[in-house]
Amino acid sequence: MQPRNMSMSGVVDLAAVKSAQEAKAKAEQARAEAARQGGGAAGAVSPASLVIDVDEAGFEREVLQRSTEVPVVIDFWAEWCEPCKQLSPLLERLAQEYNGRFLLAKIDVDANQMLMQQFGVQGIPAVFAVVAGQALPLFQGAAPEAQIRQTLDQLIQVGEERFGLTGLVVDAGADAQGEQAPAAPEVPAGPHDALLEAAVQALDAGDLAGAVQAYKNVLSDDPANTEAKLGLAQAELLLRVQGLDAQVVRKDAADRPDDVPAQIAAADLDLVGGHVEDAFGRLIDTVRRTAGDDRDAARVRLLELFEVVGGEDPRVTSARTALARVLF
Repeated sequence: MQPRNMSMSGVVDLAAVKSAQEAKAKAEQARAEAARQGGGAAGAVSPASLVIDVDEAGFEREVLQRSTEVPVVIDFWAEWCEPCKQLSPLLERLAQEYNGRFLLAKIDVDANQMLMQQFGVQGIPAVFAVVAGQALPLFQGAAPEAQIRQTLDQLIQVGEERFGLTGLVVDAGADAQGEQAPAAPEVPAGPHDALLEAAVQALDAGDLAGAVQAYKNVLSDDPANTEAKLGLAQAELLLRVQGLDAQVVRKDAADRPDDVPAQIAAADLDLVGGHVEDAFGRLIDTVRRTAGDDRDAARVRLLELFEVVGGEDPRVTSARTALARVLF
């Protein structure tokens, strides 16, 4: 019942390369099946189920578990809260409009004081999100619709790019006159689906080098492919740390602070262990202390680690600013 991983700034899950792609593939297959059957695919949800009331007993099932399928937006509200009466209907309307790209969970704070305390809610209305089991605050108060839309768009982008959450398949059913809605056209597979699937299969087999090559094959034709860029950065990191003796690497880095390869190897291990700020700080310090080819090597590795974490992460934003101060 207790919310877990209450921050998107938690440990970087490098296993998410494979799981995110698998989740995305399953969601896209479900959407394609829904389109072929006119919206009646197994596992599809009704529009009404995009807005749910959640209590403490159902939080684990309705929020944490569902957040592995779709971003869950949480609306903390109360009957006596006047701003809630403006915000809640707006969020409900947007949940319908976004058509399964996020799920809206409404929590009455009067009846669920423990959840309110666990999320650190100071006042209502307060809106949080849970993505792949990780929670983050979105905004507090009755924000303007344009701002809410922008926040939701960013949330959905993070869910898809970092965790492969492409949303729920919605079965609209019959229209108001009782007539079945026309079937949507069949959704074709993307041009690089087979190559991305090859990367997933290579990861399943423990063939990191094969996964790296598969992602490179996608990027050779489609350099802007976000999924392949993220997968390549993470697969390359896993390949680099494979077989490293962590104790030896960390001792070398401690004993030789000006040894750039030693600092780079330690930064890789920092990131794999979830110590994101440590990895970034180590390389920024290395850039500060070095020059020429050594400095460039540390800078390039730092940029590669930015790709692993994701450009939207606030830690990346902060590290970019720190790097700029060092360089310029």
